[in-house]
Amino acid sequence: MDYFSDLAGKRVLVTGACGVIGRWIVAAFQEAGCELCLTDTSQPALAELAAQTGLRGEGFAWAADLTDEASINALVAEVGNRWGSADVLVNNAGIYPSGFLLDISTQEFDEIFAINLRAPYILTKGVAIQMIGKGVKGSIINISSGASRKMRRTVVPYCTSKTALDRLTKGFGVELAEYGIRANTLEPGFMAGSAVSPLTEAHIQKTVAAIPLGRHTSAADVRNGLFYLASNASAYVTGATLTIDGGNSIGSMEVHQTKKSAL
Repeated sequence: MDYFSDLAGKRVLVTGACGVIGRWIVAAFQEAGCELCLTDTSQPALAELAAQTGLRGEGFAWAADLTDEASINALVAEVGNRWGSADVLVNNAGIYPSGFLLDISTQEFDEIFAINLRAPYILTKGVAIQMIGKGVKGSIINISSGASRKMRRTVVPYCTSKTALDRLTKGFGVELAEYGIRANTLEPGFMAGSAVSPLTEAHIQKTVAAIPLGRHTSAADVRNGLFYLASNASAYVTGATLTIDGGNSIGSMEVHQTKKSAL
């Protein structure tokens, strides 16, 4: 923890704060002594999370519709009014609807890209302008997925949006470097799903069994990656992707022969 002591007092904006990974992110930065701006679509859910979290200092919660540019800009303006600038932006919000390409509507396709790609662009642009104006050498962290490199049936728009998000991260990494602002991607690995994207127990067990390091992603795994990318420990890292998935994106432990172990 001492290695990341420079995070204490940093001001961190987290989107999708009420989701499973969002709550992990919030808990991690609370542990590091940061002040937080929590944002999600539901004001009641945010109020409940803020009460549970016990926001310190000038931390606050602000509901925003990430499909609406005016709502995103209002969030950025509120951050500027209260803080002047964030030190860290975590673009965590994302949606993962399921549907074959021949079945989903254009509206559904557009919503995926609005939340998973367009919103991080608008937010990063607005927050980066504030950082530059205040001389803040900040950190932008985009939460992506191994799906950015591996296409999956029924979630092709999600996979495509994450591929584009990775490229957008590298673009911001190049263009913000002269201001001392870094942009990187964090890729958590497999999780057991959520209320929005439930998974069957059989699917969970089969997936975990195929992961080289033999388990799903934990809150501690996400915390460690966040601390690295948000702190001075990664001062010379930008445009990079930090994958924390137990090797799930590089290969599978499935063996397609009778002999199932090496020895």
